Amino acid sequence: MLDNKLKITFSALLGAAALSVSVPAFAQAPAAPAPADASAAPAAAPAATPAAPAADAAAPPTIKNAGKLNVGTMFADANIVVKVIMIGLVLASVLSWTILVTKLLEFRSLNKTSDNFMEAFRGAKSVNDMSRIALSEEFDGNPLADMAAAAAQEIELSRQAGLLGPDHRDNTIHRAQSAVGAVQAALARRLSGGMQYLASVGSNGPFIGLFGTVYGIMNSFIGIANTNTTNLAVVAPGIAEALLATGLGLFAAIPSVIFYNYFQTRISAFGARSEGFVAELMNAISRQLDKGA
Repeated sequence: MLDNKLKITFSALLGAAALSVSVPAFAQAPAAPAPADASAAPAAAPAATPAAPAADAAAPPTIKNAGKLNVGTMFADANIVVKVIMIGLVLASVLSWTILVTKLLEFRSLNKTSDNFMEAFRGAKSVNDMSRIALSEEFDGNPLADMAAAAAQEIELSRQAGLLGPDHRDNTIHRAQSAVGAVQAALARRLSGGMQYLASVGSNGPFIGLFGTVYGIMNSFIGIANTNTTNLAVVAPGIAEALLATGLGLFAAIPSVIFYNYFQTRISAFGARSEGFVAELMNAISRQLDKGA
């Protein structure tokens, strides 16, 4: 009986000890379960993006006609005032070259017909022969022939009026000289045609082009102020357009000055030739009057 009680008591103590050992393990919080695989892990935070440029940073100005600047684009992009000046200077230059070609042909024809007329005139035996040669169709429009015709006509009018005697000789020659002088004045006006224009273009062309340059550069500086930049690549096209006006002014003026000087020399030479012919004509008329006397 006693042994049974001891056994029961001993078993109860072992159970209590076992219970005291197991209770703390059951009191701990269960550990979090591990993820099933790597894909279940939370996504990493995105990398930091670069900071946006400052809002007040100004964009670089656009360069007009970058890499393709030439005379055509400079003219197309020029201000309307500069365009009008350029067009006017080009037209002035074209007209100057037209005058050059016209007067070259005129002087060539004039000298050729004058040579032929002088050869025929020196073979005349009387005033009537002079008149016939001068009025021939071959020399129509030649100023030397017109002078001889005017003098011969005045002699004929004096003959019809009975004023060819020795007492009227000097008056007759004076009237013939006056008729020739009128033809010489017409010749001077004819040869000087276009010369005033060449002189005007030659003297004023550079200043007209300079006005276009000043106006264009003024607009370029206004553009600098508006774009708030001093980048030469931005303002250079406008300045180049302005300088083109000066270039065209010189292009029109330089040939005009050269043509003017050249034709002034030709006009002076032919004027001297006509003066020599007048002296020869008056001598021939004086001889014919002396023969008639």
